[in-house]
Amino acid sequence: MITSLPSPSQGSIEVFFLRFNAYGLMIALGVVAAVWLFKKRLLVHGVGHPDDAGSIAMTAVPIGIVGARAYHVLTDLERFRGRWFDVVKIWEGGLGIWGGIFVGVIAGIFVARKRKLGIAVGLTCVAPGLALAQSIGRWGNWFNQELFGKPTTLPWALEISDAKAKSAGFMAGTTFHPTFLYESLGCLVICIALIKIDQKWRPRNGRLFAMYVAGYTFLRFFVESLRVDTAKHFGGLRLNQWTSIIVFAVACVYLIIDRLVELESWPKRFLKKQ
Repeated sequence: MITSLPSPSQGSIEVFFLRFNAYGLMIALGVVAAVWLFKKRLLVHGVGHPDDAGSIAMTAVPIGIVGARAYHVLTDLERFRGRWFDVVKIWEGGLGIWGGIFVGVIAGIFVARKRKLGIAVGLTCVAPGLALAQSIGRWGNWFNQELFGKPTTLPWALEISDAKAKSAGFMAGTTFHPTFLYESLGCLVICIALIKIDQKWRPRNGRLFAMYVAGYTFLRFFVESLRVDTAKHFGGLRLNQWTSIIVFAVACVYLIIDRLVELESWPKRFLKKQ
């Protein structure tokens, strides 16, 4: 019977004579999976060319990583004062998804426009892939033994090293909520749900991306409430919880307005067909 989830003893993976940083490897695997799914969905929707996915990723991914790191550094600046070289040590963890998605999507839009790929349909095609990339990438936190949740004795509680537990202010041997696992599984569910929704109802282009944003921010709000790592607090909530609330609200407002516009235009389309 599983009584707890052990953490890896090191943050690297050895393949034959090569050693890979596990955090970076998980991010890379997530990107590969996202590009693969993006290609398949471009074909399903009959837009653009499968090569568009790779071209967009080549620009959006590195810029997105820079944006993700920038968000993390700017929202936790005290940690880097006097240690500015640590800003570039992304292999030690510390990527803010908000900055990554925002900057990466903007960069991807510029490339998509150059390749004459519709923005709304492009966002519809890429949305499930983003959730899939996050689902895989979160396992990098497991290897780094970071961003775990509150102490718990649940059967799936996460074991971490004594040094990590003590540095977080807990006794050696304490087990914690595996928030990386919650978010990973949640993102996988979002990915599958978006694909199923698209297959069954084919919502208007762009709407699926808003659903992804709403789904992820809803998930992140609750996962964030379990975390014990240092973070800025306002009004009893962590900064990322407030960000989740704001972005979730924006996504929901977009979905409501888009639906109202669709309903308003329906009679006109009906009469035109007649």
